Amino acid sequence: MQKLQNILLVALVVIIGAIPLFIVKNSDFAGADSQAEEVIMEMNQDYKPWFKPIWEPPGGEVETLLFTLQACIGAGFIGYFIGFSVGRQKNGD
Repeated sequence: MQKLQNILLVALVVIIGAIPLFIVKNSDFAGADSQAEEVIMEMNQDYKPWFKPIWEPPGGEVETLLFTLQACIGAGFIGYFIGFSVGRQKNGD
């Protein structure tokens, strides 16, 4: 029962995360990187970036989703580690 509940919760999180990709059309979630690029191009028209991205996301919302997903995975790992450590201390391991 617990395993099914966890699977349903993960599926719900994925669905909630994916809904904006289909509902919000032509959105522009500009971040600090794109704003900095605009300022640099205004200051120096001949600026050439050192590196080019390996893969360019199809839209700004996908880039934001991937960044948020990365933050959630990191927060989940840290939360799990802290909870695991506290549980070990309470059990005397």
